[in-house]
Amino acid sequence: MSEQRRDVQQQDQLQERFVRYARVDTASDHDSPSVPSTPKQLDLQRMLADELRSLGTDDVRLTDYGCVLATIPATSVSGAEAPTVALLAHVDTSPDFSGQGVEPMITRNYDGSPIVLPDAPDRVLDQQTAPELAEKVGETIISASGDTLLGADDKAGIAIIMTLAERLLADRSIPHGRLRICFTPDEEVGRGVENLSLEDLDADVAYTLDGEAPGEITFESFSADEAVVTIEGVSIHPGKAKDRLVNALTLAGKLIAALPQHAHTPETTSEREGFIHLSNVEGNAYRAELRFILRAFELDELYGYGEFLRTLVDALARSEPRAHFEVRTRAQYRNMRYWLENDMRPANLAIEAIRRAGMTPKIAPIRGGTDGSQLTERGLPTPNLFAGTHNAHGPLEWVSLEDMVKGVDVCEQLVRLWAEHEQAAGPGAEDETTLG
Repeated sequence: MSEQRRDVQQQDQLQERFVRYARVDTASDHDSPSVPSTPKQLDLQRMLADELRSLGTDDVRLTDYGCVLATIPATSVSGAEAPTVALLAHVDTSPDFSGQGVEPMITRNYDGSPIVLPDAPDRVLDQQTAPELAEKVGETIISASGDTLLGADDKAGIAIIMTLAERLLADRSIPHGRLRICFTPDEEVGRGVENLSLEDLDADVAYTLDGEAPGEITFESFSADEAVVTIEGVSIHPGKAKDRLVNALTLAGKLIAALPQHAHTPETTSEREGFIHLSNVEGNAYRAELRFILRAFELDELYGYGEFLRTLVDALARSEPRAHFEVRTRAQYRNMRYWLENDMRPANLAIEAIRRAGMTPKIAPIRGGTDGSQLTERGLPTPNLFAGTHNAHGPLEWVSLEDMVKGVDVCEQLVRLWAEHEQAAGPGAEDETTLG
């Protein structure tokens, strides 16, 4: 088989995989205490486990906490001492928008014109809603059909890893060390690796494939806390309420009105600016609950947002002493930079892999977090690589098939580089890149 024909075949297989995965509803659930948070995530996990077995990977298992794990043994040319690399992607999609009945729409040889989503013609991918499409003329664009999200976050990452696995197992001349594959549930609700032990993952270094533009490498992320404000008022029949009713919803409205409106919110910030985001409100006249996510790159700013929120609640409590207020905060993840800056080799090898795959590395902090943020904090260095996803968590989500192909190529170069571990660990290897 010619190299060109093989490349076309692998591209077709990648597209088929992605479309098949995207059609499975795997939305997670913030409020569910189960593991994983929704049983439907296991539908895809079982499919992936069966597919990994059919490809010939070793040690395939679906854990009792909903992760799929598998191994591709090292090639003999890589040497037994090469570090074990793990590649991770998450199966769940965001609960913020429907993932039921996803029907991916394929636009081949994209000509630069607006893409109208047929199930919701008022939703259009164009220069305003998808400016990155200007660089994708001639490529194959996969989008949702209009009334669901697509699920490229992170089924594009899954398809990339599975296609790499097939490539490595079919061509044992590609040098690489032992490779671990891990597909996690519940990343979108902050619990993707909560139950995954480092012993189960069994790797020396890891990478998540959960990023955006081709060539992107991330080794700096937000630090994140969750805050929950509970307000309990005084309930009484509205016909007898004068001077006695204390409406928790009214107090919740006052708290919302006191929040910053023109700064420190997701819609008013970019780059390294943090924010306070009111993500959910539930309740009735007696009891209201407000959920916030707090995000910042530096911990002093993050803690400042938490203190600011407490200050607002304290002022509201003084204005209405008959009500009861509670503020609870929970750490979610921390900036992976705090650990990766101590050993830049995982980032540097990823940068070199991107170059070897013919792209210019794009180094930028991620305004969010990944499973890698938590794994890095726990001692396993885990930068994040691109998967090609754009406009995640909504009906305008899309991905370029060619970008996913580039993701496979980068991962191949990356495992080759780690197989050259003695050379990679030579003098100066950890000084190439510095964190800004």
